[in-house]
Amino acid sequence: MTHYHDVLKDLREPARSLRKAAPEVFAAFGDLHQRAVAEGEVPVRLKEAAALAIAVVKHCDGCIAHHARAAARAGATPGEVAEMLGLALLMDGGPATTWAPRAWDAFCEFSEEFARPEIGAVS
Repeated sequence: MTHYHDVLKDLREPARSLRKAAPEVFAAFGDLHQRAVAEGEVPVRLKEAAALAIAVVKHCDGCIAHHARAAARAGATPGEVAEMLGLALLMDGGPATTWAPRAWDAFCEFSEEFARPEIGAVS
């Protein structure tokens, strides 16, 4: 399934166009984004998993797609993401029972793309 890949693809051109129309705002947001998710005391994989949970609470498919991909790329584990999505359920209640499974599906979709071979696995 590639639904969340398609969500990102569908947003690419309109975002590029808006970025050209409001370059200073997008540059400032880009700087904020890079600083917020940079490696620090909290590792990037957990920041992205938390951002994914926040995307659930905000009911944002584009945000879910972006942060699911980033969490998978950063090496968030299924267990870490599941626990973060559990927090989204706690904080958002009923609506999160719809949005958290979407986020889980997105994470699983991107996890396949960024799967890392097990150390010591025989090919």
